[in-house]
Amino acid sequence: MAIKQTGDIAAQRLSPEQLSCEFADIAPLLDASAAAAAASRCHYCYDAPCVNACPTQIDIPSFIRKIGNGNLKGAALDILSANPLGGMCARVCPTEILCEGACVRNHQDAKPVAIGALQRHATDWAMARGEALFKRAADTGRHVAVVGAGPAGLACAHRLALAGHRVTVYDAHPKAGGLNEYGIAAYKTVDDFAQREVAWLCSVGGIEIKHGVALGQDVSLDELRNTHDAVFLAIGLTGVRALAMEGEELRGVTNAVDFIEQIRSAADLGTVAVGRRVVVIGGGNTAVDAAVQSHKLGATAVTMVYRRGVESMSATWAERDFAQTNGVTLITHATPMRLIGADGAVIGVEFERTSREGSQERFVVEADMVLKAIGQTLVPVGIERELLTLDGTRIEVDANGQTSLAGVWAGGDCAATGGIDLTVQAVQDGKLAAAAIDAQFARTAARAA
Repeated sequence: MAIKQTGDIAAQRLSPEQLSCEFADIAPLLDASAAAAAASRCHYCYDAPCVNACPTQIDIPSFIRKIGNGNLKGAALDILSANPLGGMCARVCPTEILCEGACVRNHQDAKPVAIGALQRHATDWAMARGEALFKRAADTGRHVAVVGAGPAGLACAHRLALAGHRVTVYDAHPKAGGLNEYGIAAYKTVDDFAQREVAWLCSVGGIEIKHGVALGQDVSLDELRNTHDAVFLAIGLTGVRALAMEGEELRGVTNAVDFIEQIRSAADLGTVAVGRRVVVIGGGNTAVDAAVQSHKLGATAVTMVYRRGVESMSATWAERDFAQTNGVTLITHATPMRLIGADGAVIGVEFERTSREGSQERFVVEADMVLKAIGQTLVPVGIERELLTLDGTRIEVDANGQTSLAGVWAGGDCAATGGIDLTVQAVQDGKLAAAAIDAQFARTAARAA
C-alpha cells in the first residue's frame, strides 16, 4: 500500500477561541434548581447499593438528602469525610460502573440519580467558600513521610494530619496532585481544579509538600525510615510499556501519558503540537483521553486501535461513547505488527486482524503521530526487591497497606491491594494506610505508658 508522506505534526492548528471551546468543562456545575431536581430522584435506600459500589463508602443517600434540604455544608462534610478528594472524584470517577451503575433507578426508568454531579455540586460549593469542615487534632509529635503527592499520598496525608501527626510529602514533580494534575484529560478538570483541591486539602495544617524530590535519587527509603516515624509509599506507576516492535524509535511515536502531561502542563494549548493523522494504540482511559484531546487540538483523523473487543477494554462504555462522539474512530480486534516510517518519521501502522482465529489479514492506518497507551508499569527505583510481589510488578502489602518492612506502608497504583486502578481506589488505599499507621502509633504509645 502506498502511503502519502506528510510528517505533519504542528501546533496552533486551531485558534485560541476554538481551543477554549474544545477544552471547556464537559460537565458544567449544576445550578441550585437543577441540583434540587436531581436530588429529588433519590429513594434514600436503606441498604444503599450505591454506597457499597463506592470504594470510599461515601454515605450517598445522606449527602443527597442534605442537598435536597439546602444543607450544602453538611453534604460536603459527608462526602469529604469519606473521600478528601471527593471534588476530583466527582469529575473523573467512572460513576456509570460504580455508584450510578448500582443505583436502583436503573431498574425503574433506566436513568440513575446523578450522583457524580450532585457530589461535585456540594464539594465545589464548600471549596469555593473555603469552608473549614475539619479541625486538626493536637500535635502528637509523630512525623510521617509520604512519598508521592497523588491521590493515595494526599488522602493518607490528610487523614494523618487530622489525627495530629505531622506529614511531609515528597514528590518528584513541580506540582502536587499526581495523575489528577498530570494524567487526566484537561477537559475533565478545568480552572486549575487539581491545585485548588490540593490547597484545600492542605489547609487543615500539619502537611508540608517538598517538590523535586525523587525516591532513590534525592532521598533513600532508609533515610526516610531513619528520620520519620512511618513511611507511606504512593509512587504510582511511572513506567510505560513499550510496543517492542520495528519502528518504535521513529519521530512522531510517543507515549500517551507524556502527551497528556504535555497538554496539562501547557500554559497555552496552542503551543502543543499534534499530528494531522493520529493513531492511538490501547483501550483504556489513557488511550481515550489522548485520542479525544488529539481531536480537540485539531487533528483531522484520530483512530484508536485495540487488540481485543470492546468488552475487554478497561475504558468504560461511557468513555468509549464519548470518544466516538468526539471525533475518534475505534477499531477493535487488531494487533499492531510494525510502525512504518520514511526519512526517520512515522507514516503509518500495520495491524493484523485478530477477530477470526487463524486470520492473518493485515491492514495499514496512515499516521504522522502514534501514541502508545498499552499500560503503565512500576519503576521500583529505591525500592528493595523483597518489598515487591513475586513478579515484581507491584509492592506487596497486606489488607491495611503494610509492607514486609517495619514502619513502611504503600498504596495506590504501585501497591498490590487487589483494588481497581482508579483515583477513588487510591484515595481509599491512602485512608486505610493512614488508619493503620495511626493505630500503630497508638499501640506504641500504650506500650510505653
